[in-house]
Amino acid sequence: MRVLSVCRFHLWCFAAFTLIQILTAPAPVQSAEMRIHPTQLPYTINNKRYFPLPSSIGYSDVGIASWYGEEFHERTTSNGEIFDMFKMTAAHKTLPMNTMLMVENLQNGRRIVVRVNDRGPFVRKRIIDLSYVAARELGMVDRGVASVRIAALAEEKGRSTNGDRIIDYRNLRAGKFYVQIGAFGDRTNALRLQKRFIDAGHTTVINDYPGPESTFYRVQVYAGSNLASAKKAEEALLDRGYTDCFIIAR
Repeated sequence: MRVLSVCRFHLWCFAAFTLIQILTAPAPVQSAEMRIHPTQLPYTINNKRYFPLPSSIGYSDVGIASWYGEEFHERTTSNGEIFDMFKMTAAHKTLPMNTMLMVENLQNGRRIVVRVNDRGPFVRKRIIDLSYVAARELGMVDRGVASVRIAALAEEKGRSTNGDRIIDYRNLRAGKFYVQIGAFGDRTNALRLQKRFIDAGHTTVINDYPGPESTFYRVQVYAGSNLASAKKAEEALLDRGYTDCFIIAR
């Protein structure tokens, strides 16, 4: 019986020691590639390597894309560049200028990468306005619109001395956000709506937007410095009957 008790004691000690080793052992080292979720794996387009941004600071959306071309060719974009319908660029309502976006046509599976250099589209429920050549690459020129998925990307800048990727992450949910509440061909109507909101204590501006044939006066109400507060303002305005309002960054 004594021998059996000693054996049991040794077995208990071995089990306890093994458990301590398991609990205190360092976590297995994983490569950066192993830690990335399959949907976040990098890919290469036109010999450039891109990485989907982490969801905490990144951006993705699904909706309708449109395109613009000859009538705006060589006009000034929102960031001061000259619009070139033959460059891979796009207009977006809220993303910071120069954000790189992957755009996937959900109807044919084609993918492209574009750079945001303009604001728009100024139509509710459309999430991106592509240059002519970008729309052509997606196969949507003839139809004019397409169902797309868009995702913010980061281009790899290099590697650190220990081999980690160097990627310039940006907070895509911070900035100056407005909610557009109306667009008018007559400036008097825009001023009337602006005054109504200013009298109610809201910072409200009129953004002149020269179109191909005439100027549109877009009335926009300041909605805060982050996207979350802007969405709350948009919901409140929708509830008040401004059914065509949408968020835009300036």
